[in-house]
Amino acid sequence: MAKEWFENENFWQDYAPVMFDEVRWAEAPGVAKAVCGFAGLSRGAKILDAGCGPGRISVELALLGMNVTGVDIIQSELEAASETAKDEGVSIEFKNADLRTFCEKEKYDMAVNLYTSFGYCDTEEEDTKILENIFSSIRKGGTFVLETTSRETAIINFTSGEEFYRGDIKVITDFSVKGAWEGLDSKWTLILPDGKKIVHDFVQRLYSAAELKKKLLQMGYTSAEVYGGYDKRPYDQNAVTMVIVAKK
Repeated sequence: MAKEWFENENFWQDYAPVMFDEVRWAEAPGVAKAVCGFAGLSRGAKILDAGCGPGRISVELALLGMNVTGVDIIQSELEAASETAKDEGVSIEFKNADLRTFCEKEKYDMAVNLYTSFGYCDTEEEDTKILENIFSSIRKGGTFVLETTSRETAIINFTSGEEFYRGDIKVITDFSVKGAWEGLDSKWTLILPDGKKIVHDFVQRLYSAAELKKKLLQMGYTSAEVYGGYDKRPYDQNAVTMVIVAKK
């Protein structure tokens, strides 16, 4: 399997402080409560945080009394997540693994894949394999919550780019559409205080909500509800993101 950009440790060391800013950390407790509410979970439930990154959601789920396993391909992110868990006094199992191959048969009551961490593989087949592995890892009657940028929300929120600061780092973004809205090309330029520039360009494959819902139902989920936010708002022109809650 060819190595993808998201497997690059250096990328995450440069960009994680920009991507996971104070706003993203502040929203984590509410997101954790919402996903547990979707599944109707009680304390002690087993949850897979698939693509856990620095542990924003994993830690908050553990603070709610859940039994959490966080999986990510980047070791430095897992180390940061472990430090956060230690600081918060919670126990979480973190695993360094590739979601394209990671699977633990019918172990979890719920799995989550959040904060637009889906759609970056080189092929659609690899994206599908991730979803299949997550499906296999969930127990019968369990729940999968997927939150990501869909084709519709990409259109609603599209901007050609912007400039802003994350602390003392200047960030310049440039976005363009690939094909017939099949992907979103994102170019991020960081200008460090010493004037050094770091540039990264990547494409996220865009799926419509209908496409993803159909794909999940074909895998064997008994239902898949689509929402426009964690507050269960309708998935319409006022959607702020796409949240799919699928029941196995």
